[in-house]
Amino acid sequence: MAFDEEWFRVINGWAGQLPALDWFMFQCSQESNLLIPGVLALACWGWTNWNEAKFAAPSLGLLIGLSDLFGGQLKNLIGRPRPCQILAQVHEMVGCGGSMSMPSNHAVNSSTAIVFLVTLYPSLGWVGWPLMGLIGLSRIYLGAHYVTDVLVGWGIGLVLGGGVAYLLKTKVFQRQRSKSIDP
Repeated sequence: MAFDEEWFRVINGWAGQLPALDWFMFQCSQESNLLIPGVLALACWGWTNWNEAKFAAPSLGLLIGLSDLFGGQLKNLIGRPRPCQILAQVHEMVGCGGSMSMPSNHAVNSSTAIVFLVTLYPSLGWVGWPLMGLIGLSRIYLGAHYVTDVLVGWGIGLVLGGGVAYLLKTKVFQRQRSKSIDP
């Protein structure tokens, strides 16, 4: 996959050139940066639409845990080394990591959550899609993953997050709405 290495080198080649961009990309890869906004969003969600949030929020938490486990198992099964483990002159901004490369669990987990939420609430797409793109791009920029690692992660998240959200939306929420309409 020559294109994968070429695209990796183009994106990773920017690392170390601009300290502000390095800092920004590092921040995009830190799961802890999503903790406070996530808790606030969950609180707002529960406050504004408790009937949906009481099913969807635990489903999302479980789904992210399962997607992380699934991504980790796929890494072991596929066994693809990280670019920093086999390529010379990689700008490693976060260390090389101890596990395999494909899929990127950052991409799997973030896309699972974002696709789940955007499927339920399409108006969140204006913030969700760019965030998903930045998280994926940051993994390549920081030297941790190839482009296809991120693309495969996004694909897995699309199937998992979109599938579960679709089921909730069409089966659970629709049933709740029909119960609240029928006396």
